[in-house]
Amino acid sequence: MIWIRSLLFTSVLFLSVPFYATGAVLGAPLGSAFVYRFAEGWSRFNLRALKLLCGLDYELEGEENIPGSNCIVYWKHQSVFEIMASTQILPRQTWVAKRELLWLPFFGWGFAMLEPISINRGAGRSAVKQVITQGRDRLARGFWLIIFPEGTRVAPGTTRRYGASGAALAAETGCPILPVAHNAGDFWPRRGWLKHPGTVRIVIGPPIEPGGRSPAELNQLAQAWIEGRMAEISPAYGTVAKNEVKSAEMR
Repeated sequence: MIWIRSLLFTSVLFLSVPFYATGAVLGAPLGSAFVYRFAEGWSRFNLRALKLLCGLDYELEGEENIPGSNCIVYWKHQSVFEIMASTQILPRQTWVAKRELLWLPFFGWGFAMLEPISINRGAGRSAVKQVITQGRDRLARGFWLIIFPEGTRVAPGTTRRYGASGAALAAETGCPILPVAHNAGDFWPRRGWLKHPGTVRIVIGPPIEPGGRSPAELNQLAQAWIEGRMAEISPAYGTVAKNEVKSAEMR
């Protein structure tokens, strides 16, 4: 039954993209705030379909840690789930994402209307500079900036070096980093189409204030917190996360 339910949801997910993306493109002349409603609507619709068809829901912990003003959000990236969930949990936002996403039919066209910071991940320092320059603009305009610090989706039980751009932006602007951990990958694998029933735990941590810290120090603190929480909410992360926390504390 899981594969039938997963197939039904995947069909709904893909069929919903042209509808909402077309609305976003046509609504562009009315401004990005209007367009953002389509992103929220698409996410809300699919999260409800996911719960109805696959029995997969989520619960939020640490909501009291969400600051009153916009900030840089470090969100663990494991699947499409967190892209949808973030729009339901945090105010109006945009993302730092690989530029290839903009090339996708319908999804990329709609995504471009949300003013993401699209980067070439192989560009090195120029990509970091781009995030700092455009990130300043987005933050000044009130956007919450979502960054997947590992740069790509990672499977449960694995972690990667956190990229420098988000921490560099925080150090430059004095804007705090809000760390978010979750275990969506245990239910929605990054390269699999089966969605298993259950409840995703999304945990929001206390904001990490730049406070004169270097980008490297900010990343160490953020990674230690995120990977440490992963050890608590996802069995697959136990060993990896504990080693990462220990390593970060020793630096």
